[in-house]
Amino acid sequence: MSTFYIVATPIGNLDDVSKRALQTLSEADLILCEDTRVTKKLLERYNIKTQTLSYHQHSRLWKIDYILSLLKQGKNLALVSNAGTPGILDPGNLLVNEAIKRLSDEVKIVPVPGSSAVTAAASVSGFPTDRFLFLGFPPTKRKRRKFFVEAVNSKYPVIFYESPYRIIKTLKDIGSLVGDREIVVCRELTKKFETIYRGTTEEVLNQLEKSETKGEFVVVIEGKK
Repeated sequence: MSTFYIVATPIGNLDDVSKRALQTLSEADLILCEDTRVTKKLLERYNIKTQTLSYHQHSRLWKIDYILSLLKQGKNLALVSNAGTPGILDPGNLLVNEAIKRLSDEVKIVPVPGSSAVTAAASVSGFPTDRFLFLGFPPTKRKRRKFFVEAVNSKYPVIFYESPYRIIKTLKDIGSLVGDREIVVCRELTKKFETIYRGTTEEVLNQLEKSETKGEFVVVIEGKK
């Protein structure tokens, strides 16, 4: 029986990788990467020589078939995303699902947990996160207002990602719906310029408009009281 490892990698700081993840990547027959150029930075840092193969949201069906054929041959594969845990808002979940459906008796699927921007943001939010709702990225056009209405009406904290190009507009959209409810906005988590903004939507907007909006953002909205 082959093993398919789902390996979490750092979301920014390369020192956050686990010893187990490095061992798994070193011993795998092949590493499946969202972007081989990004993954090779991590592999070179830790002198890992394992061969890589790209697998991303634009990969064709033949590549899934090829990957599954390697597992069927008994190869041990590791799946990584560009940052964080594969399968969380990336195409890794499709590949895992196909492996489960087509090779359930021939492949053991093993998680190698680690970094996740979702849990990192939840851990520093200060909100009760025994339950929370993760919504990925907001739509850029259609159903955008519906997305935010769902988010602000949740009785649990809501976490979602946003790009630097839309973060200001997004906070304005949220502000028009939630009033003075508390939010937390995390920028560049674990990286050199990591910044965490806290306050009402208006307060955080004022802080952001006076500072840098480059990098990736994670937004946490307090649950509706």
